[in-house]
Amino acid sequence: MLTKETTAAVVKKFGTNDKNTGSTEVQIALITEKIKALAPHFEKNKKDHSGMRGLMKIIGQRRSLLKHLSATDEARYTKLIAELGLRK
Repeated sequence: MLTKETTAAVVKKFGTNDKNTGSTEVQIALITEKIKALAPHFEKNKKDHSGMRGLMKIIGQRRSLLKHLSATDEARYTKLIAELGLRK
């Protein structure tokens, strides 16, 4: 999972200040880091279906936040997906 240091680094990079953990950009970035941390587990454990269900739930949450950001502010959305490397 995410350590305090990685969480603080993500909040500092994507938030307006160190305490801004509630902004949409920070939430999406934190979820993306969590997904990246879980990926090696699922490469090694292909039959972990209950864990995969949790991962799909997290991915759906990120998708929902991205959809909200896209609808509210297109410029912030495009900047965020470019920084995170989510789209090709």
